[in-house]
Amino acid sequence: MILWQLFISFLKIGAFTLGGGIAMIPIMRREVVEKHKWLTDMDFLDGVAAAQSSPGPIAINMSIYVGYRIKGIPGMLVSVLGSVLPSFTSIIIIASLFTRYAQEPLVRKAFHALEPAVVSLIAWPLIQISQKVGLNWRNFWIPLLALVSVAFIGISPMYVIIICIALTLIISQIKEKRGKN
Repeated sequence: MILWQLFISFLKIGAFTLGGGIAMIPIMRREVVEKHKWLTDMDFLDGVAAAQSSPGPIAINMSIYVGYRIKGIPGMLVSVLGSVLPSFTSIIIIASLFTRYAQEPLVRKAFHALEPAVVSLIAWPLIQISQKVGLNWRNFWIPLLALVSVAFIGISPMYVIIICIALTLIISQIKEKRGKN
């Protein structure tokens, strides 16, 4: 009975939450803490912290955490299945329709019209993050150089990240030594 409740709860969460994993957290809390009282608020917050710290989507990580806490491995499996099933089903339906209708002129025009929206959905968070990290005209050359290195020269992003970390350490050491003198 509880496995069925876990499955149905996470199926609803997965089906009716738009906006990704973070948007699922308040709905998941309402379902898990308030409605079913499977976890306390503190246990739920511990789960959120663990889910954010673990690799992978937070919604799946939370499903794993809650399901495992409630009913062990079987609980974990049904919770993850409930979370993933709505998205998986939607993607399968969209993919099958897309392959069937992708060459239709109206569909091509619709996707072409979406391109600017997709660019803005990527650009806006990038602008927000750049403001939060203090990007300005004096240090703008760093991400620009990284972009050129990856996009035009073909250097692996992994190497760019390692070089940026090394340069940051070197620059901070130089600044620290200058401050002591």
